[in-house]
Amino acid sequence: MTGKLASALGVAALLWLAPGPASAQAQPAEDAPGGIDAAARPSFDLDIRAPQPLRGVLERHLDLRRYREVSDLDDAELARLIRMADGEVRELAATLGYFNPEVRITREPGTRPTLVVTVEPGQPTAVNEVAIEFEGDIARSEEPDAMRQREGIRGDWRLPVGQPFTQSAWDDAKAASVQQLLARRYPAGRISYSLADIDATAHRARLGLRLDSGPLFRLGPMQVSGVERYNPVLVPRIARLPVGSIYDRERILQAQLRLAGSGYFDSAFILVDPQSDPQAAPVQVTVREAPLQKVVLGVGLTTDSGPRVSIEHIHNRVPGIGWRAVSKLQLDRKTPFAQTELMAIPDESGWRWAGLARAERLDDGNLVTHGQRLRFGRLRSEERIDRNVYVQYDRATVQTTAGAPVTSSDSGAGSALSANYVWTGRYFDSLTFPTRGHGLGLELGGGVTLGGERSVFQRTVFRGLFLRPLTQGRLQLRAEAGAVLARSGAQVPGTQLFRTGGDNTVRGYGYRELGVALPGGQTGPGRLLAVGSVEWQRPIRWGGRPTEFESVLFVDTGGVADRVGDLRLSTGIGTGVRWKSPVGPVQADIAYGIKSKSVRLHMSVGFVF
Repeated sequence: MTGKLASALGVAALLWLAPGPASAQAQPAEDAPGGIDAAARPSFDLDIRAPQPLRGVLERHLDLRRYREVSDLDDAELARLIRMADGEVRELAATLGYFNPEVRITREPGTRPTLVVTVEPGQPTAVNEVAIEFEGDIARSEEPDAMRQREGIRGDWRLPVGQPFTQSAWDDAKAASVQQLLARRYPAGRISYSLADIDATAHRARLGLRLDSGPLFRLGPMQVSGVERYNPVLVPRIARLPVGSIYDRERILQAQLRLAGSGYFDSAFILVDPQSDPQAAPVQVTVREAPLQKVVLGVGLTTDSGPRVSIEHIHNRVPGIGWRAVSKLQLDRKTPFAQTELMAIPDESGWRWAGLARAERLDDGNLVTHGQRLRFGRLRSEERIDRNVYVQYDRATVQTTAGAPVTSSDSGAGSALSANYVWTGRYFDSLTFPTRGHGLGLELGGGVTLGGERSVFQRTVFRGLFLRPLTQGRLQLRAEAGAVLARSGAQVPGTQLFRTGGDNTVRGYGYRELGVALPGGQTGPGRLLAVGSVEWQRPIRWGGRPTEFESVLFVDTGGVADRVGDLRLSTGIGTGVRWKSPVGPVQADIAYGIKSKSVRLHMSVGFVF
């Protein structure tokens, strides 16, 4: 039956190239027998009787629709069209996996004859055998990555045994396998052989595919164009594509994103030519530089802080030191701040110096904390891991919303000098729209308070986010725990302590609503933090296909205390929706706080860990 399949494939190609009915009607008269008179009435009616989706295919592509407009068809020509249509119907049915249909084309008399095309497609052809083979380096290599890539291609095959065979599904499955081959190690990969052997009588399809990987590609030297204003070492140090590393399309894409997001470049394009030397393939990088200075105005809205406006000034090469400076002023109801951050270009190992000065105001509804922060240290961003080592000075003053000062040692007023180490690892399948993987974060710090009697303190924070596929959706687990160890009377500034509640912590409660009870009914920061969340995420389907929207059900719980025995968790439950927008995930949740007995709307944009 390979001959039938070849004919079906040929028809599929012609259908892709052929114009639709509207285009056919606009063709010159000499393109059809007897000429087409656009103003003339159809010479016959056409009635197609077949189940969907076959009927839709016939209505769109059957040539009889075009010949209806031929004005002077005689009986002999009409009989010839009927004979031709029989074979065409069978070939079109074959593209949907029906290789032995019953086709009847009859002519019913009338003022204008009607051609009735009746098709009983019969049993669809199903895949009963799939053989995927390899040649080239991927077939010979014993490296674990190559073995995983082979098994991944076989395991992700999109037309497995038992599935109905259609031409489009066969083409899609082959294309997806080739893309998996090209994505890593083998940019010159190709299909060297493919066969769909159809047994029309038994309604079975045997599929064979052989992928030729070609040689293993390693990256060679970087060839950069477009850099005039900035230091040329910026591109290789930000891109982080070392000579000799194995080709990986995802790493190249991430390098492009890092370059475009660095602030130095408005755009970046990276190309590795599959026709180049596989042992040292040149990495061609084309960038378009960003202006030396720019001002960015922003507006936003969050359920925690309300409307927000901001102004940001960026200077990519500060005179005298050559560092990048980003200064920002943000105004909103709860968390206004002013901040300046200076950052050097990365050195050859990827580390860079950075400094920060920040003044902020935190209004949680009953206490207002004015904080100031100075930071200086080094940081390094790798493919999955970020590290930050710095010395920091914190100062905080606290008052009630009425303006009365609060000097209690539990209020968060005070100042401190500390040394800190922050480590973040992101192991997700995507950093924009992750569907599986995990992220881990650890903060370690220690210092001394400077206000009143000086005291040594130590601060530790652990964060984790886990995404696991489950049936037709995924399970998200989120956890955060923190502790500040110090003597009971130490005046640790509130910027080093903990509060929780709000959009991305414990939903169902207000921003920083959960803390430690203070005299006078106030709520202050605490030395211990515990937060946990379980969220079930499931795509919303329309017409049997997943859309860009997801529904969620969640339970959040968390609390803050000064002692373990005083820790009381507050729980929120709710539901929401996610939208995969061009700027990142947009989430809207409705949560009920069990302890607060209130319903809150929570909205946020983007995935952050």
